[in-house]
Amino acid sequence: MVSKNWRGQVLIALMLVLGIAWIMASRAPTAAAANSLRAAPRVGFSAPDLRALSPSGESLSLGQWRGQVVVLNFWATWCGPCRAEMPALQSLYNAHQGDGLIVLGINQLEDAETAAGFLRALQLNFPVGLDRDGAIGARYQIRALPTTFFIDRNGVIQDVVYGGPMDAALLQSKVTALLAKP
Repeated sequence: MVSKNWRGQVLIALMLVLGIAWIMASRAPTAAAANSLRAAPRVGFSAPDLRALSPSGESLSLGQWRGQVVVLNFWATWCGPCRAEMPALQSLYNAHQGDGLIVLGINQLEDAETAAGFLRALQLNFPVGLDRDGAIGARYQIRALPTTFFIDRNGVIQDVVYGGPMDAALLQSKVTALLAKP
């Protein structure tokens, strides 16, 4: 004999299946899945590739450092917080360059001579690219300087810090876990 409540049981089972399907479809992407996602300047997505010239005319691209942890810092010489965090970025680069860390600075809307003078004055030797027309900043949706992206070895953005200046302890805390991952 069939139970009189069979419709209710079918409805409950259907709602359970739909609920599980909704949870699976709307969950946050894993790091592996994020790698296959479209590039976007946000946490959990692949960092958009960029191409720039250094102040000395060397061609740089984010892709050339795939397999390394990248601290991507957008800055300008007139920006006080940018200037204040540069020594900490240089120290981080010096301490972890051999561990697979790259600090890549992207100068915003300034000429090569201005950027090169700034780099010499502060004795900075990490790679720096020029975003003379603001196209890279627009692609990364930069709204304030400094803005820093922390990118893992797979090219996925793991954290973003808007504003600054960042000190050495904050920078170290952001890269320690990224450097520990293969």
